[in-house]
Amino acid sequence: MKWIAVLSLVAFSECLVTIPLTKIKSMRENLREKNLLKNYLERHPYRLTYKFLQKQPDSGIPFEPMRNYLDLSYIGTIKIGTPPQEFRVIFDTGSADLWVPSIYCSSQACAKHNLFNPWLSSTFWETGQRIMLSYGSGIVKGFLGYDTVQIGGLVDVSQAFGLSQTASIQSLEHGDFDGILGLSYPSIALQGATPVFDNLWKQGLISQKLFAFYLSSHEKEGSVVMFGKVDPSYYKGDLKWVPVTKHGYWQIAMDSISVNGKVIACEGGCQAVVDTGTALLFGPKDPTLNILKIINAQRTNTGEHVVDCNTTNTLPDVIFTINGVKYPVPATAYIQKVDSDLCYSNFESTSLDLDLWVLGDVFLRLYFTVFDRENDRIGLAPVVSV
Repeated sequence: MKWIAVLSLVAFSECLVTIPLTKIKSMRENLREKNLLKNYLERHPYRLTYKFLQKQPDSGIPFEPMRNYLDLSYIGTIKIGTPPQEFRVIFDTGSADLWVPSIYCSSQACAKHNLFNPWLSSTFWETGQRIMLSYGSGIVKGFLGYDTVQIGGLVDVSQAFGLSQTASIQSLEHGDFDGILGLSYPSIALQGATPVFDNLWKQGLISQKLFAFYLSSHEKEGSVVMFGKVDPSYYKGDLKWVPVTKHGYWQIAMDSISVNGKVIACEGGCQAVVDTGTALLFGPKDPTLNILKIINAQRTNTGEHVVDCNTTNTLPDVIFTINGVKYPVPATAYIQKVDSDLCYSNFESTSLDLDLWVLGDVFLRLYFTVFDRENDRIGLAPVVSV
């Protein structure tokens, strides 16, 4: 194995770096089409786990607890190594590490994906450090390495990333992505691994310590993640800033959730995680069931909820009030139309006991979102259709 690491100092780039994202079918949709969703949901209810609530295994392997990736649906392309090897990854604000499948992975979950070959990269550096990533749907085990990672025009040298060796995880087996590029705070990253975004900043590759997402509502193409600057042509009006309340996931305080002027959830305030790695809107069981009752959603044998497609134009907006600003989510957003006769609710409940909500892509397709690490805040503004 090669042990070559390249270090360089790069002047701040003043240009806006945008990475195209492609909307793909989520694992939920793939499992639904294969009639496997019911079994999956029964075995793996939605989980969003906090690292400090988890006990590290006694094996001594650096361990990162993560939620299942059932609802990932936007991917971008990165390259790793010299010469570069290409991977389709989720840019995920719900985790902090980069990992991809490797040639050492013999699991069925790795069979249909691009596999990183460290022997073909002259800049790869093996650490010998074992890692384990725990998902709601299984475990990924492997080792930590370092190499050059290219993200658009950014060349991130000596970047830590995980190489999988075993992957007993349905998310990878049934997902149209190769790996994950986490964009959360480094406090939830693997021990000893600096996340990609932090390395971009340390190496002077971006001029501002922020990134932003525009997620297209209708087309497979057109979504982007931006690094270092913000393009105001993607949103209307001014960005409204919300302080981050916990430096792990991108967690914020929410004032309330209301319908027709009446508070129906989050009364007196609650917490929410802004998560590009979740397609739906998740909340605690009872408040979410209340919303499902209001929109006349009926539970199916898969555990999902269907809605009469003819009611989409008559159902009310669900209003998320955050830091004093109202963010309406209309029925056209919280109802997913599969065909002319079948519509699903995009509200689902979590298995958490906490009064915690997850604002996934249903919300983010409506609101351009800036993740500002310099000031520990999130900026929101209505999107412009591009």
